[in-house]
Order: sequence, then structure tokens, then C-alpha cells
Amino acid sequence: MRVAKDDVDVKMEIPGAVIRQRTEFGEVSGSGEISGEYFTLSAGVDTTPLFLGLEGDLCQCPHWGFVLRGQLTTTDAKGARETVNANDLFYWPPGHNVRVDTDAEIVMFSPQREHSQVINHMIEKVKG
Repeated sequence: MRVAKDDVDVKMEIPGAVIRQRTEFGEVSGSGEISGEYFTLSAGVDTTPLFLGLEGDLCQCPHWGFVLRGQLTTTDAKGARETVNANDLFYWPPGHNVRVDTDAEIVMFSPQREHSQVINHMIEKVKG
């Protein structure tokens, strides 16, 4: 299946971030349906306040992805940090927050049900 970036639905758009999600992008044994996601993020974006109210105030969904440009740093529940840069493949296990160090674009693949719940939670947080 091929999908152009502009054909991936925008799920959330706020200053500094555009989150696109294509649901039903495939199936992974044991994880069910996955979604393909394309995020455009500005330096300074921090998910910490958007994840308040989730288990541990962290994203509990795993993600596999690739950094097209920029730099991002994840922090886990124990405070461990990991930075990914342009052209890096990454895996973010459940239990993380993300801060955008420099303007970034990433492609991710995530379990659809779990990540849709996280995205919907963020949308509600932004609404207030």
C-alpha cells in the first residue's frame, strides 16, 4: 500500500505540530491493526502536558519510526533520555514523553487502537 503524505488525514493541528494518521495501514501479529503516521513538529514542542492523565502521565503506546529531519529526545518513566536525529530509525517503548529539539518530521508506525486513544487524549487536552 502506498499513501502520499498529503493523503494522510490530519488528526491534530496546533501551533508547532501537525499530526497525521492513516488508520488500517496493516496488521502486525499480536498487535492488531497498525496506523502509519507522519508528524511535522517545531522545536520546543513537548508532549509532557498533553500526556497528563494518561497512565504514568506518559504515552503507553510503542512506536517504530524514522526521522526524516530534525532531532527529538524521549524521556522514560525513570528519567532516562534518548535522542534521535535525522536518518535514524527508532523504537520508542511504552512509557515515554517526547521533546522536539530542532524542527522535525518523522514517520511512525503504531498499534492503531492504543495510539488513537493517545491522540484523542491530546485533542481533548488542547480543547481544554
